[in-house]
Amino acid sequence: MKGHCHCGDVRWESDGAVAWSCYCHCADCRRNCAAPVTAFFGVPADSVRWSGGDPRIYRSSERVERLFCGTCGTPMAYRNDTDQETMHLYVATLDNPEDIAPQIHVFHGEHIPWLQIGDHLPKYASLPG
Repeated sequence: MKGHCHCGDVRWESDGAVAWSCYCHCADCRRNCAAPVTAFFGVPADSVRWSGGDPRIYRSSERVERLFCGTCGTPMAYRNDTDQETMHLYVATLDNPEDIAPQIHVFHGEHIPWLQIGDHLPKYASLPG
């Protein structure tokens, strides 16, 4: 699978197996993406190869890095120090975003009340488990 930012300067590809996919409703992701919700999926971190320009890195908290295009600003990925094995990529960056549908909602306890996604997926107040 492959993906890229809005302007095409930063591209990624991965042959890693998708471990999970989700909608994230947390306030940090909403603010980072300027959207009421975002969708992620996880692949092995060592399976992601970047091409074109390197993504810029913003450390949004002590444990979290957010990768983005330094030219157009597109959010590309998320890394958490507590899970260095997994790269969280944004579904919206996929060349074919229809290929990976979210399986669950996380941080639904922080969702914006006026946004009602009419699916029957499991909803977790924070993270599952």
